Amino acid sequence: MRAGRLVSLLLLLQHRGRLTASELAEALEVSVRTIYRDLEALSAAGVPVYAEPGRNGGCQLVDGYRTRLTGLTAKEAEALFATGGMPGPAGELGLGTVLGAAQLKLLAALPKDLADRAASARQRFHFDAPTWFRATRNEPHLASLAAAVWDDCRVEIRYRHPGADEPAARTLDPFGLVNKAGVWYLVARRDGELRTYRVSRVHKVVPLDERFDRPSGFDLARHWHDSVTGFEALLPPAEVEVHASPAGFEELQWMTRTSGRAMKDHAAVADGWTRCTLAFESLDEAFHDLLRLGAEVVVVAPDTLRTRMTDTAHALAARYR
Repeated sequence: MRAGRLVSLLLLLQHRGRLTASELAEALEVSVRTIYRDLEALSAAGVPVYAEPGRNGGCQLVDGYRTRLTGLTAKEAEALFATGGMPGPAGELGLGTVLGAAQLKLLAALPKDLADRAASARQRFHFDAPTWFRATRNEPHLASLAAAVWDDCRVEIRYRHPGADEPAARTLDPFGLVNKAGVWYLVARRDGELRTYRVSRVHKVVPLDERFDRPSGFDLARHWHDSVTGFEALLPPAEVEVHASPAGFEELQWMTRTSGRAMKDHAAVADGWTRCTLAFESLDEAFHDLLRLGAEVVVVAPDTLRTRMTDTAHALAARYR
């Protein structure tokens, strides 16, 4: 336990530079007294670490000191290389070759037995995010936006909002990119407010010769979580009740596993059919998802969706007659 903590302490100092004992204690969830004992242990092991007392003091490594020690366990190394089987998002961001180079460097730094296990993970796990017959979307401006995000570079984009006939000009401070269910979104500041833009609706990107300052406490993952939670609260899901045949019920279960739809409840009814309560983002989404199941699913409620399904079935029957 202590050996792992010493490695974490060393890597914290190497990555962040000077830190106070209190900051280190908070990061490692130990007492300040334990931090001082660990610093003494590192120093005794030959690591050039020292602490300066006083108001502006802190703990740090001697300038220029770097260690090849990664502190990775076997499982951690395997996990890193298993995710190397997801080249799609990294490639879309223009980081495919960078990811490959980083993995090679990591392999070179690991002990041989650990490197062998890590490399073998790539032969055992591969992640193919798009569903069958759906290739990854080609977002021509994604790499340009990623470069601007990396460099904290202000950009001017042409963006077409839903329902708009023409794209409009927007000057943005791009904070980060998020891939949700295979779709890329840009989180950017405009007129002092953080907003979300779908990358597929960006028609042009022009990097400006300006840099912007992002808030020091900004956390992209936390911001995205809060945004999604707020969006889902403002836009409650559309609930749909259906009766499904055995084959239809299997299809609905597959849909909930792969497409993010939620099955809130289900119970058996007559003749082997199942009553299901499903949650969709909208009734329009429910219509398109359920229509492809044909006669294996019957919409019970709401009436507006049932009527739309009935009218479509009649129109199809007339067309094929």
